[in-house]
Amino acid sequence: MAQRLPPLSWLRAFEAAARHLSFTQAAEELNLTQAAISKQVKLLEHYLRETLFERKPRSLILTKIGAAYLPKVQDAFDRLGAGTQEVFGNRRAEMLTLRAPVGFAVNWIAARLPDFMDRFPKVPVRIVSSVWSEEVEAERYDLDIRYGMGKWAGFSTDQVSWEVMEPLCLPELAARLKQPDDLADQRLLHVLGYQEGWATWLKAAGATKVNAGSGAHFDTSLMAFEVAANGGGVALGRRSMALKELDSGRLVRPFDLAVPSLESFYLLTPDGGMGHPDAQLFRDWLLAEVHAGPMP
Repeated sequence: MAQRLPPLSWLRAFEAAARHLSFTQAAEELNLTQAAISKQVKLLEHYLRETLFERKPRSLILTKIGAAYLPKVQDAFDRLGAGTQEVFGNRRAEMLTLRAPVGFAVNWIAARLPDFMDRFPKVPVRIVSSVWSEEVEAERYDLDIRYGMGKWAGFSTDQVSWEVMEPLCLPELAARLKQPDDLADQRLLHVLGYQEGWATWLKAAGATKVNAGSGAHFDTSLMAFEVAANGGGVALGRRSMALKELDSGRLVRPFDLAVPSLESFYLLTPDGGMGHPDAQLFRDWLLAEVHAGPMP
C-alpha cells in the first residue's frame, strides 16, 4: 500500500492550494515559490491521472474529484500529526535541546554548563554540537547558537560574544616573531566558514609580505588550535573560543593586535515563541553568564 502513495510534498502542496484556492498563498504558507507549488500539484495530477483544479486566470476551483480527495488528504495529515505528537510530543517536552557550534560548545558552554545543571537539577538539557550553521528544522531545537552577522529569517537574536581576531601560537614561536611580516615564513592555520579571516587581520596589521591564503584549512577552531599547540603553525583565533587556550598557556599572542570582527555568536529563538517551558529559563541564565564575566 505504501508504494502506491504519492510523495508527501505533492500532497502538502495540493492540500494548501485547495484550502486557500491559491498557489500563491500556498507557496507563502509552505515557504516555497508559486512555481514550485504549481509544479508539485501538476506532478500529483499526472501521478493520479486526474485533474484536481480548474485553473482560472485569477483563481483556482477544485474539480469534483479534487473536492472529493481533499478531505481524505486532510484526514491523513491530521492522523499523522496526532500520531507523531502521541509518540514524540512528550519526549520533546521533557528535554531542553540547544544546538551550538562545536568550538563554542566545548570552549565556552562546557565550562559554564555545570552551574546551570546545579541550579536547575530538574531541567534535563541536551547539547547538540554542529560544525556548520546549516539551516535545519526549527522544531528540532528549542534554542540555537550560530555565528554570523546577527540576522536570520524567522528568529530573534541575542548577541553572546563580541569577537576579536588575533594570531595564536606556541610561546617559543611567539618569541621569534617580531613583526607581522615575519608570518611570511610561518604556516597560517585557517578555519573554514568565516567571512573574515587572515586577510582581514593582516591588512589591519599592515603586513605586506604575507600570502593571506597560504597554509592549512580546518573546519573547526578546535582543530586549528590543536595543530598550533603541536607546533604546526599560527592559528587565527576568535576571542570566545581562544580564552581557554590562552588561560592554560598552551597558546599565546605573538602580537599585541586584536582586530574586531563584524561576526559574532548569537543565541537564536524562533519568532513564534519558545516551545519548551524551560527555554526562557535557559536563555536568561545564558545571557547572565555572558554579561557576568569577561566578554567572550
